[in-house]
Amino acid sequence: MSTESPSPAGDQRAPSGSTGRKAADKSARTRAREFALQAIYQHLVGRNAAADIDAFTRDLAGFHKADSVHFDALLHGCIAQAAELDALVTPRLDRPLVELSPIEHGVLWIGAYEFQHCLDVPWRVVLNECIELAKSFGGTDGHKYVNGVLHQLAAQLRPAEVAAAPARAVVRKPAP
Repeated sequence: MSTESPSPAGDQRAPSGSTGRKAADKSARTRAREFALQAIYQHLVGRNAAADIDAFTRDLAGFHKADSVHFDALLHGCIAQAAELDALVTPRLDRPLVELSPIEHGVLWIGAYEFQHCLDVPWRVVLNECIELAKSFGGTDGHKYVNGVLHQLAAQLRPAEVAAAPARAVVRKPAP
């Protein structure tokens, strides 16, 4: 797979007050994740075969701008390792797996898969990209749930990388 730096132009967050990145600002990997999530959704909801989903997705508008190698890895890797990915995320859930929305389920698969197999992608990039996927495609607060589960999973799957990351400052409001 190609390498991805911690903050390529397409993986930067939108300015405060903005609702998201413009389509032109998205990296090929970000687009691959979006198409992979849509494809995984088809698998989770419709139980469609990976090859059929793959062929359908490649014909969608804009797919040519996606990193097709990363898309392949995510789609086929997540479906092939579904049981293993579910086993990784299930202990961190506060509800049965079947109660997750298919979007949250798919985003968690993508995050768990990338933590395990895409070591060229920094853990914070994986986390941030998955949060953005949940914001774009999921329910109102699904991104918060995804953040909590994947943050725990990152600590398990990439302990040295997480431990080496500088702590983020917590801004506290002064007491009245």
